[in-house]
Amino acid sequence: MGEDKRLAAVVALAQGMAAAHTPAESWRAAAGGACRALDGSFAALSVWERERGRLRVLVNVGERAPDEEEFPENETYPVHQFPEITEFLHERWALGGGPHAWVETAEGTAAGRPGHHHQRVTALRRRGRGCCVVAPVVLHGRAWGELYVARAVGAAVFDRSDAGFATVLAAVVAAGIAQTERLEEAQRLAYTDALTGLANRRAVDMRMDEAIERHRAEGVVVSLVVCDLNGLKRVNDTQGHAVGDRLLERFGSVLSLCGAILPGTLVARLGGDEFCLLAVGPPADDVVKAADELCRRAAELELGEGVACGVASTAHAIGPVRSARRLFRLADAAQYRAKAVRADRPVVAGGEGPDDPVVRLADEPSPARAERRRFRGRRP
Repeated sequence: MGEDKRLAAVVALAQGMAAAHTPAESWRAAAGGACRALDGSFAALSVWERERGRLRVLVNVGERAPDEEEFPENETYPVHQFPEITEFLHERWALGGGPHAWVETAEGTAAGRPGHHHQRVTALRRRGRGCCVVAPVVLHGRAWGELYVARAVGAAVFDRSDAGFATVLAAVVAAGIAQTERLEEAQRLAYTDALTGLANRRAVDMRMDEAIERHRAEGVVVSLVVCDLNGLKRVNDTQGHAVGDRLLERFGSVLSLCGAILPGTLVARLGGDEFCLLAVGPPADDVVKAADELCRRAAELELGEGVACGVASTAHAIGPVRSARRLFRLADAAQYRAKAVRADRPVVAGGEGPDDPVVRLADEPSPARAERRRFRGRRP
């Protein structure tokens, strides 16, 4: 392959990874780009899981064998079966060498490094491949995994030039993976409350929109629990904000524990002393039980004064729910009533029948409604 063609292949690989929207798309772009760049018939990208002592395959592309899935759930290889992993992905280059690629063939010794590795040779023969080039992927100065490209039996065997080019491709892949990880971290921070580690209001708004669409299209039950942690101002005023933050963190842990009772529930801090649980799918009765458990556990917190908790569910007698805003208003009104009457259990919107005061409060025109939270400007 000429220098111009190889340069174009490097650019194409980098562009493919940059255009990916998810880690899986990035992995596929990396393996696919490397496979094309090296005229391979098959390629895989794997990550080295040090804590488990294994190499885990993230993606397989090209001409896959019957036992190879594109995104395998559990295709792993113990490091002790492939001693060259630790040699090439750690010891050799960490001690002053470089993370250079090497070549294996179904026949044994090939260019790139003297000798051969029995497990690699066996795998090539078993899957009908003639040769492979293996390039360590190094990220943040440490071995991250490996890029593997193979050719079919009868195709030209990889040479030293190919091994050198594979090393360059692995460096491009590492840069792409680093960028993906930075974007993932930025996205995580954008949707996470910094103090408690729970989801934040932005994440709730996004999930609520999706949930209401599913409710309208499929009839999926959507339930929202909104709660206000009592006593936070007193703690902040008398013991300081550091102690108040500890109370918020402890309540966040209690909320997370109760949310785990309901599969797929989003647990979030809306801001200040307000939190919520968003459940999509579980029966409304199960959500009320989880809210009841939340009230019980919150009352046992050493520093706080319990919690005011309101529940609104599309499965209850609250009328049509066509927007996330209306469900929020109903849960907020129920929570407001719980606080007003000092209830030690959750107040459920629609729980008092067709003339439920919570529903009336939520549906009153904005100027007259005792609504304490500003909602996004959507039509109800």
